[in-house]
Amino acid sequence: MSARLRTVLVAVTALLWTGLIVVYRDSWVLPAYLVLAAGLVVLSAIDVREHRLPNRIVYPLTVAVAALLVVAAVGDDDGSALGRALLAGAVAVAAFAGLHLASPRSLGLGDVKLVGVLGMALGWLAWAALAWGAILGFAAGAVVGLVLVAAGRLARRDHLPFGPFLAAGTLGTILLQLPR
Repeated sequence: MSARLRTVLVAVTALLWTGLIVVYRDSWVLPAYLVLAAGLVVLSAIDVREHRLPNRIVYPLTVAVAALLVVAAVGDDDGSALGRALLAGAVAVAAFAGLHLASPRSLGLGDVKLVGVLGMALGWLAWAALAWGAILGFAAGAVVGLVLVAAGRLARRDHLPFGPFLAAGTLGTILLQLPR
């Protein structure tokens, strides 16, 4: 990884952390979201470069965020948010596993594994946040894909890594606190 790319990744992470601190400074969920943001920046860079989401990052990220959500549930005295988060993670994995089975070339197993942690993070907020994160991720992927096809930089049969769009949809939903 070049020094320039490292600098960009650090800057993106710093911007995300600044936004998260502003929005969640009074909540115990902040550490979970900070870890999630850092992990998603790294995973997005890898996915763009290599078209894969390594288990050696996805699994520890999932465990760390889940553990920090347990701490947040105790600190914020919000056991219902924890239950919803864990269930939302399972629902997201089940839904994306169904999409993968229906069209394995369109959605990779790495994406299926990644949505577990994304679903937990979004589910902490609300069930509707899970929907918003998915909608924003799919919309961002579609817009970028269409622009790249129209610009001749991507053929219709080429594949875009989906992880960065899932990450953007999730982080956008968390930062904007959708739904309000």
